[in-house]
Amino acid sequence: QGRLVESGGGLVQAGGSLRLSCAASAIALADYGMGWFRQPLGKEREFVAGLRWPDALESVSDSVKGRFTVSRDLGKNTMYLQMNNLRPDDTGVYYCAAELYGTGQQNSRYYEYWGQGTQVTVSS
Repeated sequence: QGRLVESGGGLVQAGGSLRLSCAASAIALADYGMGWFRQPLGKEREFVAGLRWPDALESVSDSVKGRFTVSRDLGKNTMYLQMNNLRPDDTGVYYCAAELYGTGQQNSRYYEYWGQGTQVTVSS
């Protein structure tokens, strides 16, 4: 059974940066489309960024375009989310997800594996 573990969350001031990691075990990220999602308190989970299988073409939501980038290191079997120029409305629990041969799509229901989430809090 595959497992995803996020790390790198924390408290940061507006304008600061964080890098989230998503380490995979028992599955090979080379076979998966990947996604980052976030869920602000009291709101629905929303798509942030994705990597398409097999070429890792990146896609990001309009709300983070120009500030967030997603990447992967197949040697470490890990995906990353680099978040720059953070804003208070970026606050939430961030989740990574994997879909076998997936497109890195925005629809969360197609992802088979999810991490437990990591909290990101941006203060003003």
